Amino acid sequence: MEIFLAEDQDRIVQAISIAESKTSGEIRLVVDRKLSHKTALDAAVAFFKKLKMHETALRNGVLIYLAVDDHKFAIIGDHGISDRVAEGFWDETKEHMLSFFKQDEVAQGLITGIHDVGEKLYAFFPRRNDDINELPDDIYYGNN
Repeated sequence: MEIFLAEDQDRIVQAISIAESKTSGEIRLVVDRKLSHKTALDAAVAFFKKLKMHETALRNGVLIYLAVDDHKFAIIGDHGISDRVAEGFWDETKEHMLSFFKQDEVAQGLITGIHDVGEKLYAFFPRRNDDINELPDDIYYGNN
């Protein structure tokens, strides 16, 4: 499914890799052309389980879900990170991303969200010498 130019896809994957290089947290991006569930949040929850993000050692995985054609997205974090961030963090991150989406800068919006999440993961879960990358950094494309 071609949604991003190769250059943008590389920039997004690099942003995930850079963010994760500072933390034990895991960030995944799931992209669908059309909404795969009733809501973006429902889709995010389903993919969170499907990609086994709830199985990270410190329960500090974060998933960003985007349905490109429907202009819907959601961000969810596992208990380890969600219990630590301020109440409005996820909404603030979404608003920051949305400011780019509204300018048709989807890739930059995703990179911005990944950066914001990565900084928060770093604050609570700094990388240790024995940390391993538990999940792939690539973009996961849904079924449609």
